[in-house]
Amino acid sequence: MKILLTAINAKYIHSNLAVYSLKAYAKEYKEQIVIGEYTINTQVDDILEQIYMQKPDVLCFSCYIWNIGYVERLVREFHKLCKEVPIWVGGPEVSYEVETFMEQHPEVTGIVMGEGEATFSQLCRHYVKQDIELHEIAGITYRKHGQTHINPARVPMDMSEIPFCYEETGDFKNRIIYYESSRGCPFCCSYCLSSIDKKLRFRDLELVKKELAFFIEKEVSQVKFVDRTFNCDHHHAMEIWQFLKEQDKGITNFHFEISADLLNEEELELIASMRPGLIQLEIGVQSTNEATISEIHRTMKLERLKETVKRIQEAGNVHEHLDLIAGLPYEDYATFAKSFNEIYALKPNQLQLGFLKVLKGSYMYEHAADYEMVYHSDAPYEVLKTKWLSYEEVVKIKQVEEMLETYYNSGQFEVTMKLLELLFESPFSMFQELGTFYEKAGYFAMSHSRIRRCEILLEFVKDRFPEQSDVHKMLEESLTFDLYYRENCKSRPSWAPPLSEFKAETKAYCKCGSLSHVEPFHYIFPTKKERSIKALPVREETWQYVLFDYANRDPLDHQAAVRVVEKI
Repeated sequence: MKILLTAINAKYIHSNLAVYSLKAYAKEYKEQIVIGEYTINTQVDDILEQIYMQKPDVLCFSCYIWNIGYVERLVREFHKLCKEVPIWVGGPEVSYEVETFMEQHPEVTGIVMGEGEATFSQLCRHYVKQDIELHEIAGITYRKHGQTHINPARVPMDMSEIPFCYEETGDFKNRIIYYESSRGCPFCCSYCLSSIDKKLRFRDLELVKKELAFFIEKEVSQVKFVDRTFNCDHHHAMEIWQFLKEQDKGITNFHFEISADLLNEEELELIASMRPGLIQLEIGVQSTNEATISEIHRTMKLERLKETVKRIQEAGNVHEHLDLIAGLPYEDYATFAKSFNEIYALKPNQLQLGFLKVLKGSYMYEHAADYEMVYHSDAPYEVLKTKWLSYEEVVKIKQVEEMLETYYNSGQFEVTMKLLELLFESPFSMFQELGTFYEKAGYFAMSHSRIRRCEILLEFVKDRFPEQSDVHKMLEESLTFDLYYRENCKSRPSWAPPLSEFKAETKAYCKCGSLSHVEPFHYIFPTKKERSIKALPVREETWQYVLFDYANRDPLDHQAAVRVVEKI
C-alpha cells in the first residue's frame, strides 16, 4: 500500500508544513506514506508523470489558492489514467462549499475538511487496516454510490499532541521552513479564514523550544512561523523570543506575523537586544481608513502601531514588513492613496501592497454582494472592482504595486528613492506617475536588467523634469551609488566616469579585489539611519571618494559597508 501525499509549493525553497505534519501524526502508517513535493513552476505534465511513476494506491493533494488550478488539472488527468485510485484533497481551499466542489470534480473521492492530522491518520487506517469505514471518520466529505456524504466536523486538536514533523526529513539548510506554535486567532478580520477558528490553541512551550533548537542546530536559513498573530499571548511570545536570543548561533532567521500595537515595553526591549537579523516582523496594517477598519472588524490602534514601528526601527536590528490591502470595503482610490502615503512615511524595509482575495468561507465572501464586489472566479479570487473602487482604479494601483516592488521593496534603489520622493507631491503619486510612464512606453511587458531599470528611471525623470539638468546629474550619481551598494558591478553604467580617472584611489583602497570598490561622487548621500530626508544634497565642487566594502555587509539588507576616503 502506498499513500502519496502531494504538495505543490509556490517556490522550491518553500516547504509544505501540512504534508509533513500529516505524515508525522500518522506515524503508525509511515511506511506506507510517501511525500512528493513539486512547485507551480514545474509543468503539469511533468508532475503528472512523476506522480504516475510513483504508482500510488491512494493519492492525496494539499490545496491552497496558489496551487488549486494545478491540483484540479492533475486530478482530471490522473483519474483518466488510474480510475481505480482514490483521490483525496484537503486544505483551506477545499474545506468550504464541499458539496459544490464534489459536484464539480467527480474524479475526487473525498475531502479532508479543516484540521487534518487526526482525520488523515484515520483515513490511512481505512485503507491500510480496512477496519474503519468512511462514515465513521469525522471531518471528511466523501462520495459513495454517486452520493456525497458530509460527516460531522472534528473537534479541534491539542496542539501538543502533534509530533514534530521535520526530524526525519532531508536537508532543509537552504530552504524556508514553516512552523506553527499556535492555531486559531483571537481577532475577527472579515477577509481572513483564521477568524473562523475561534479556539486559540498553543503548543507546549518546552516542545516548541526543543524544536526551535533543532532548526538552529541544523543551520536552517529561515523559519517562518505561520501563527496568525504570534504576539497575542505575551508570555508565549516572550518565552520563545528569549529562547531564540539565548540559543542563537548567528545563522537562522525567524519570521513572525504580529500585531505591532499589542507589543508592550518588555517585548520591545527584548526585540531591541537581539542580534541584527535574528528575527523579522510582518505587521498587518491593511488600511488607515477608519471606516474600512471598522467594517472589516479589524482590531488596531493605528497611532500605537506607528509609535511601535518607529521604536522597532530605532534599534536597527529587525527587518520589518508592513502590509496594505487594496479593494477593502469603504476604501476608494483617494483613501487608499492616503493609506499608502501614511504607511510609506514609516519607511519600513518592505511595504507589501496586496489586493483583496475573496476567500471561500470568509465573512467577506458571504457579504461580497453587499459590497458590490466583482472578483476572479478562479483562485486566488482577487478583487476586480468594488462599490468604491473601479476596475480602472484597480489597474492603476496594480501599476503602483509593480513600481513599489521594483524600486522600493527590492532594496536596489535605496538612495535614489529617498531623493526622488522630494520631487513629487506624495510617494503614491510618484509611483503612480512612474507606473503610467512604464505603461505608455510598453515597459511592463518586458524583462529588464538592473542597469536597464536605472536607465528607465532616468528616462522618466528627464521626461518629467526636462529642464532640471542638475537633478538629472544628481540621480545619475545616486543610481551609480545604489548599483555599487549592492554589488561590485561587472557592467559599468554608461553615465558613470571612466575607471581610469581614479586608478590611484582604486589601487590605494581596494586591497581585496572584487570585495571592494572605490567610486567618486559630487554628493554626500543619505545614510541608512536617514530613512527620510527633508532636502536634496548640495553638489560638492570636488569629487568625494566612497569605498564600498563587500566583505562587511549589512546583516539585514546585505548592502556593502561604505565610508568616504581621501583622494590620493
